[in-house]
Amino acid sequence: MDQLSQLALAGSLAWASGIRLYATIFLVGLLGRLEYLHLPEPLLALQHTWVLMASGIMVAGEFFADKVPGFDSVWDAIHTFIRIPAGAFLAWGAMGDATPAAQVAVAILGGMVAGGTHLAKSGGRAVINTSPEPLSNWTLSFGEDGLVLGGLFLAITHPLAFLVLLALFLALVIWMLPKLFRFLGAMLRRFRGGEDAPPALSARARSGLS
Repeated sequence: MDQLSQLALAGSLAWASGIRLYATIFLVGLLGRLEYLHLPEPLLALQHTWVLMASGIMVAGEFFADKVPGFDSVWDAIHTFIRIPAGAFLAWGAMGDATPAAQVAVAILGGMVAGGTHLAKSGGRAVINTSPEPLSNWTLSFGEDGLVLGGLFLAITHPLAFLVLLALFLALVIWMLPKLFRFLGAMLRRFRGGEDAPPALSARARSGLS
């Protein structure tokens, strides 16, 4: 595997881990097991039967958990502590033929990429969950499934194109995250105001009745 392919694999694993960690592990491991993808030595464990079985079970669990409005945000919150270090580890493993310094540098960048995609995904899902109907949630979730499949396919078949799109995606995330956090902050303040409103309304009602 040449250096460009290694970088694309590392970037795609980190990027996809922030969205669908278990599907990423399962798909890459299965491709390695079927000899469609040559995995670097540190990632050979992904194609082991036990890893494929465990990740396959988690893929099924995440598929359904991610499509339940409200619970998907809880799932994302828990996986803040799993997706980011896993993305860093997978990026490190993808650079198995590089020098230790290059592996550490890519692992740091991989953690940043996984963190960015995870925050964008979880923040966007929290915004969608403000809508009471589940259709938008399901649409976004299926869209994320397809995005991960397409991104991994592009990284394997056209590594340079994937790296260019990854750079554009990260620029979009950097631009979007502050706006997303401001929106969520406004929603939280509105929610707190809504909790405080009933006692005030009750006091006015009591004064009107007296």
